[in-house]
Amino acid sequence: MNAPGLHATSRALTEREVSDLLGLSVATLRAWRHRGQGPRFLRLGRAVRYLPADLETFVRASVVEGGAERSGGRGRDGEVAHP
Repeated sequence: MNAPGLHATSRALTEREVSDLLGLSVATLRAWRHRGQGPRFLRLGRAVRYLPADLETFVRASVVEGGAERSGGRGRDGEVAHP
């Protein structure tokens, strides 16, 4: 992950900082936490924080090889795609 500033800090980041860093809304991060998805996070009392190392791990695990997304074998019309 080559996001500016990620390696420059080892402190835990706020959800707003992570939102800006990843280009996602705070609502998306909150929804992911609620569903048990997204990057690992810390809960310090009521505060939510993210460690830069956990963000890097999450981004690396999210890479899709070959540039193609898999649609679960279904086309746009819902038909099962056959190779």
